[in-house]
Amino acid sequence: MSVATIGDQQVDVDQEGFLTDPSQWNEALGAVLASNIGIELTEAHWAAIRFARGDHATTGETPTLRRMQSVGGVSTKEMFTLFPKKPAKKMAYVAGLPKPVGCV
Repeated sequence: MSVATIGDQQVDVDQEGFLTDPSQWNEALGAVLASNIGIELTEAHWAAIRFARGDHATTGETPTLRRMQSVGGVSTKEMFTLFPKKPAKKMAYVAGLPKPVGCV
């Protein structure tokens, strides 16, 4: 684990840049993380992020694409539109959550 400065915050990250302490996240940091990977956040992004963070707080795990669809109401197609190419991984990164189980 190492410390990185993202925006104006120092946060703990793993070797891939994922936050290791979700409590260090806030929406301003999420906007910077999204910008770092070329995503401009809309209300649809925020809805997915807020669901994922709430679900993580409840279950202790980052939601998978399947869970985002079945419980969060965000279709897989919409996730690919919001977070192109690797939606679960990118959404978790922006939301300050660990990489989802099964993501390579």
